[in-house]
Amino acid sequence: MNTEVLLEPIKGFLRCETPDGWLTQAKKPESLTVLLTDHLVCELKAAQSAMFLIRRYAVDAESSEALLEWLKPYEAFTYRKEGDWRELEKFKLNKSIIAKSGKPYSQSLIDKMVLLIKEELHHFYQVLEIMDTYHIQYDTIHSSRYAKGLLKHVKNHEPDALIDKLICGAYIEARSCERFAKIAPFLDKPLGDFYISLLRSEARHYQDYLTLAEEIAGKDITNRITYFAEVEADLILSPDTDFKFHSGVPVSR
Repeated sequence: MNTEVLLEPIKGFLRCETPDGWLTQAKKPESLTVLLTDHLVCELKAAQSAMFLIRRYAVDAESSEALLEWLKPYEAFTYRKEGDWRELEKFKLNKSIIAKSGKPYSQSLIDKMVLLIKEELHHFYQVLEIMDTYHIQYDTIHSSRYAKGLLKHVKNHEPDALIDKLICGAYIEARSCERFAKIAPFLDKPLGDFYISLLRSEARHYQDYLTLAEEIAGKDITNRITYFAEVEADLILSPDTDFKFHSGVPVSR
């Protein structure tokens, strides 16, 4: 995989690179537990966000219920520490998803987001395997300011709200991809190799979100993309007392 070719459009999409201050903190051995734990939860949240979009905008009630069932074991483990993580990969989506009629973008939204959910849940399982290898026991962790900081700027009327959510999704996936590439050379080789292996899917996820936003808008959304680029860059470059995978520049409390 030519990582530079893969990262070139992502670096053009993002307004800034990860600052050295974040990388300095991320490289410290004592940061590994929070880095992996937060990464784990981010994979679930990415799946949840994609599922929300499908259920809110694209499927009938029966399909919506089937999607909820798919995620329940992962949520039970993450939020209530219920179940054995080694059993999670056996839970699959076992029903065809039916698109709502009258919405031309429904099938495209379903196709892209169902694939994304499958991949994010597989990554979730892989992170748990790595945590097990490093003898890191999963414990609950609170979210960083990052995703909320983006989503609070989403418009409250449709279809602009959906378009904004998709743009936010693109930035979250693009930043994840950029950070995997940044931190990978400084980690143990198996973990670094794992992060490099994630780049291709994360890069496609960002492109899928952006393509959907442009298709559904049916017009030029450059100004809105630029607006969220500035919001995202501010979250990445501003001081942050809470070190997480998507946090800003680390400062002491």
